[in-house]
Amino acid sequence: MDFTYSIWILLLPLISFLVIGLPEFVNKKYSWSHKTAGLIGTCSLGLVAALSYYTAFQYFTADRLADGTFATFVPYNVTWLPLGHLHFDLGVLLDPISVMMLIVISTVSLMVHIYSFGYMHGEKGFQRYYAFLSLFTMSMLGLVLATNIFQMYMFWELVGVSSYLLIGFYYTLHAAVHASKKAFIVTRFADMFFLIGILIFGYYTGSYNFSFAGHVEYLNGASAFTIADSARALAAGGMILPTALVLMFIGGAGKSAMFPLHIWLPDAMEGPTPVSALIHAATMVVAGVFQIARLFPVWIEYAPQALEVVVIVGAFTAFYAAAVACAQSDIKRVLAFSTISQIAFMMVALGVCLPGHHGAALDNHAQLGYMASMFHLFTHAMFKACLFLGAGCIIHAVHSNEMSAMGGLRKYMPITHITFLISCLAIAGIPFFSGFSSKDEIITACFEYSPLCGWWMTGVAAMTAFYMFRLYYGIFWGTENKELHAHHTPHEAPVTMTFPLVFLSIVTVGVGVVTTLGGFCDWSWASFGSIVSAAGTAYTVHFDPQVAATSTVIAILSIALATYIYKGEKQPIADKLYATFPRLHRWAYKRFYMDEVYQFVTHKILFRYVSRPVQWIDEKIINGLIDFTAWGANEAGETIRPWQSGDVRQYAVWFITGTVALTLLLLCL
Repeated sequence: MDFTYSIWILLLPLISFLVIGLPEFVNKKYSWSHKTAGLIGTCSLGLVAALSYYTAFQYFTADRLADGTFATFVPYNVTWLPLGHLHFDLGVLLDPISVMMLIVISTVSLMVHIYSFGYMHGEKGFQRYYAFLSLFTMSMLGLVLATNIFQMYMFWELVGVSSYLLIGFYYTLHAAVHASKKAFIVTRFADMFFLIGILIFGYYTGSYNFSFAGHVEYLNGASAFTIADSARALAAGGMILPTALVLMFIGGAGKSAMFPLHIWLPDAMEGPTPVSALIHAATMVVAGVFQIARLFPVWIEYAPQALEVVVIVGAFTAFYAAAVACAQSDIKRVLAFSTISQIAFMMVALGVCLPGHHGAALDNHAQLGYMASMFHLFTHAMFKACLFLGAGCIIHAVHSNEMSAMGGLRKYMPITHITFLISCLAIAGIPFFSGFSSKDEIITACFEYSPLCGWWMTGVAAMTAFYMFRLYYGIFWGTENKELHAHHTPHEAPVTMTFPLVFLSIVTVGVGVVTTLGGFCDWSWASFGSIVSAAGTAYTVHFDPQVAATSTVIAILSIALATYIYKGEKQPIADKLYATFPRLHRWAYKRFYMDEVYQFVTHKILFRYVSRPVQWIDEKIINGLIDFTAWGANEAGETIRPWQSGDVRQYAVWFITGTVALTLLLLCL
């Protein structure tokens, strides 16, 4: 099977970035017009999406191997940097999760490119914006197609740079600049641990590959990269591989905004709303989840108990973010904390995967959590991108992010209203919407792991349904801001903005209907596990009726509670709750003062008791020592300068004096 064309999936957005960006940065006189720059970027992504869909069709319709798994293809691989028995490779790796991610990234990115035609119309820096979009898309595609951990890390850092550029797109605004720097610094801090983990992993295993299996098919022009001896990897066991994997997980936790490294994501909403949809809802923030899924064979074989760290961090983050989302008034920040909570669901699903209980490497329990995590990654990308793009339409209509400027918008924006409602039903976990199938399987896997974990995540799912419909009613129902709307009547967005909403909502409903019916009717072809599973073999999802019924009832009750409190023109119950628990509301609204905690720790402790002493040592001791050396050399030069006076008589005196001294010394000896 020929996949050599797949290298163009990476090259096309790179070429688009160069074609759009170089004239803009070299000489603005030669930069493209807004329309041309947008068309170049969008057409490039259209071709990438077409190639990605074709690759997925060709890959998933191919015959499986004898053991029932999909083959892993490396159509392109070159040695970039040889270092003894280790070498760094660059290439393209195609397996079920990388092909699935191609669909996610290309689809969401294409929708964002189309949407931006309307949303960013007339913005200064339009060409720069589309160039950065292409750079980000290329970086994320390179990350998921990487053939080894080191290549993943390279593109991982490029994703960080791209997000910095896009978050700070409005660089004339202090808030945007602050948010971009905050995102860059926090994720770089986490990436330091990722790099240390990679170096430990490579040093002790002799490989940077994602697993120690050798079932890889090299295609035309691709050279085999190093496959580590599993015995050598096993010998490096003990705490070495678990430590390396946990360190790499810290890097993933930073990129995926897990507590306590989540502080950058809400502020990143200062970037354009389409950027929020692309980076912070569908692609960049799932990089940490993808990292664990990619290294899952190593986790499950050599560090299964270390997955408990992933469960604990994910479960706490899911609850924390949901609690904060219940009190936010900025619609983009509600969605930002919702994203953090949903990414935590994916993390927990991967963490609850343990080796088989009957001696098998992977049983249905492990298969379930892994499959559910990847499935939720796919479904969440679609409906959360729809929610963010819908929020962009709303902001475009009322010129504000605050819910107080909204209310009653269903009358003015019917398309946005319906698509937003569909996405809210999906994230709430209502049957026949895509979020139901994926979230239900995550909760089932959590109950298999621990009843406490199962009920904890069920509670978080209930909070999700509540705060999402609080948001929905606050925007489209509730009290209309007639004074504001009188000055600027809200209106539906142009077709370039509504088309992506309709497309993503159709995907959300279509996937939901098929997978819900498939789960209850045992349709193997309709199961996400038929293409993506932990063991690589086909895995048919069977809904747990008790879990499905319980989660559905709880979701409906949560929606009913939100409807009772927030649907009306006035919200007396919400006002009474606020009056009764003002401190709790304030804490949740202020994100439980995590930013203030970081400010205190960095400025009052680290800067005062670490940075200032280090600065004093640097200035007084290190610089002083260097200055003393320079002063000593200068003084020595000044001292011996008379010896180089050019006076022959003085030289003769020194010569005769030295000769006499040496003669006397020799006579004395």
